[in-house]
Amino acid sequence: MNQPPLPLSRYTVLDLSIARAGPTAVRLLADWGANVIRIEAPVEGDIAGKRHGPDSQNLHRNKRSLCLDLKSAAGKAVFFDLVKQADILVENFRVDVKHRLGIDYEAVKKINPAIIYGSISGFGQEGPYSKRPAVDQVIQGMSGLMSITGEPDRGPMRVGIAVSDTSAGMFLGQGILLALLHREHSGEGQWVHTSLLESMLSKLDFQAARYTMSGEVPSQEGNNHPTLSPMGVFDTADGLVNLAASTDKMFKAFCAVMQANELAANANYQSVEGRLQQRDELWKQVNHITSQYETKELVEKLNSVGIPCGPINTIQQAFEDEQVEFLAMTRQAHHDQLGDINLLRSPINLSRYQSQHAQTTEFDRPGPELGEHSLEILRQLNYSEEHIEALLHSGTVRAGSAK
Repeated sequence: MNQPPLPLSRYTVLDLSIARAGPTAVRLLADWGANVIRIEAPVEGDIAGKRHGPDSQNLHRNKRSLCLDLKSAAGKAVFFDLVKQADILVENFRVDVKHRLGIDYEAVKKINPAIIYGSISGFGQEGPYSKRPAVDQVIQGMSGLMSITGEPDRGPMRVGIAVSDTSAGMFLGQGILLALLHREHSGEGQWVHTSLLESMLSKLDFQAARYTMSGEVPSQEGNNHPTLSPMGVFDTADGLVNLAASTDKMFKAFCAVMQANELAANANYQSVEGRLQQRDELWKQVNHITSQYETKELVEKLNSVGIPCGPINTIQQAFEDEQVEFLAMTRQAHHDQLGDINLLRSPINLSRYQSQHAQTTEFDRPGPELGEHSLEILRQLNYSEEHIEALLHSGTVRAGSAK
């Protein structure tokens, strides 16, 4: 059966984004077929090692690179020629930078009113903090996330991934798709923007709603669930395990399969509220039971009666897990210098397209060299060879190694 073109294959994206948040949004578009042109500033002594590293390759696969000096008049002219043909533009500069460069939404809209202009900032496009620089960990702290992460009385703790960066990228990608749907029936482009702070506050989800609805300020709970018990990390004979036996049905099933008659008969544990109130003592009793079993045995025993239970893996163990191997969460890309490299695939699966976890599929291209596709892109603008040579000679455009 022939696979139809990918859903975003008719759209062209200008990627001006840097760092992680913006590239995360663009990666979603690139993975689903968009023609992504990554516009990169000329730099002296571009470090191939960083560009060839796992972070850059995983963020920038399926993109082409145009090395362009946006600070020059000639570079700006090339940029606006690209804007005329583009559907989407994504940037995550500090708020004032795009205005200083003259490539803000209003300037771009004059050239292409139908364009969808996507922006990510640290704190929002306006407001008292809008001009501040931001990084993921600062936002984790300001949003309150670090105050609920970690163990009580041990101080705040950052989450082990760049969660505000990647969340902002995911939300901007969703916003761009919404704007595309709006343009389908209206013909209108628009400015889509979010921020690391907005995204992180949204990610707080029910923890934030506890405050917004009732004024309750959540605190650190360590590995325990903040509102349900028993749910958390428990010892086993050979390590640790996560388990959740918090509903009445699951707690009864836990007591039955583990032959914990005393727990089942304890009046304090007959309700969700009672188990939460007695959480510390209940944890000790459950932990005494789980510590008598090896992790694998406990995982099989509890899951067999409908109790979620799983090991606490290293990254290596996670990717070697049989379910993860079945899902095939990596796909290959061929890099001229690095050879075949494995990168993380999109976690989205659409039934009308070839299975995203099919072992035979590959990424169209790895992360590009700086300016690798400059000549190719300029020629697609129907520039003459004389014009291209002038751009190269002036340093407005740089061309990297082509395949």
